[in-house]
Amino acid sequence: MTTPLPRIEKSLNEDFWSVLISSLLIAGVLIFALASPAFNFQVPVYKWENGSELVNNVFSVTNLTLIAFIWLLFALLFTVAGLFSGFSPKNYFTGFTVIFLLAIISLIIAGNKTISYYGIEYVVFGLLIGLALGNLFTLPGWLKEAARSEFFIKTGLVILGSSILFTDVVKAGLPGILQATIVVLAVWFFAMWLSRKLKVDDEFAVILASAVSICGVSAAIVASGAINGDKRKLSYVTTLVLLVAIPMMILQPWLIRYFEIPEMVGGAWLGGTLDTTASVTAASQLVGPEATKVGVIVKFSQNVLIGFAAFFIAAWWILKKKQTTQSAEKPGLKIVWERFPKFVLGFIAASLLFSF
Repeated sequence: MTTPLPRIEKSLNEDFWSVLISSLLIAGVLIFALASPAFNFQVPVYKWENGSELVNNVFSVTNLTLIAFIWLLFALLFTVAGLFSGFSPKNYFTGFTVIFLLAIISLIIAGNKTISYYGIEYVVFGLLIGLALGNLFTLPGWLKEAARSEFFIKTGLVILGSSILFTDVVKAGLPGILQATIVVLAVWFFAMWLSRKLKVDDEFAVILASAVSICGVSAAIVASGAINGDKRKLSYVTTLVLLVAIPMMILQPWLIRYFEIPEMVGGAWLGGTLDTTASVTAASQLVGPEATKVGVIVKFSQNVLIGFAAFFIAAWWILKKKQTTQSAEKPGLKIVWERFPKFVLGFIAASLLFSF
């Protein structure tokens, strides 16, 4: 029987390991790319239109080998982290494998051309599968032990920073930066104000406001992680954002054409109001190539603000809780640093590294 290693404090442990694992992966990719510049990294294919493409592309030997390699790499890294966190390596490895398979199933379902066209992302199917399993079956302890969703999210978000490039905003110029900043701030504060008017609690309001003002699901996850939010509330917001995006991505292009709105203006409207990059791309393509270009730039301009938003949300939330619980004591920078989610700094560092 394996003797678990001493546990360290959970949030610090998760932040530490999420940044460490992400840094190792990013460093490995950079070293390999510099050593073999001609080599192109391959990623698994999940897109398919019919049964033939599903078998020949998604379930091909090459694609399954890539998926297996990713599974083995992440399973080993997360199992090592689990070992130092006091979990059984055998149970953790087995549980992670089951969770990984469920995630792949969600990606394959969402990869269908029709489903992808309507902007229904894999998150919805992952949520539905999780709800079905959690409510219809009694899950074993080893599976619950491995289901450290917040840990996986933090690790993924640090890696996501490598694709959020500040150069996209620079290309848009000063007007693009101002537009993105003004829209994000205006929508965030309006959503917070409206939530309070509707007597929605602040935790739910922060997650919802971040989702609708920045970039949908990713922003909701980051905001939830920054304030250590309730995962059920995060699930509600995620589902709401994705369900609302479906009618909007059909209705808005129709309104642009009906009122003869110029493509550039229409694209900016789509990029500033639709909450996911996938829905912006799909909707703007219904308008025209100019709308697609502008819409994607506007959405990317908002996406790069996610790291800074997480930083200020975390600091504001910590100070707010400190003032609420100990109104007589003035909150200082020390308490902010102690409770601040360190993975946010990893996200910003990855974004800056790949941008400049």
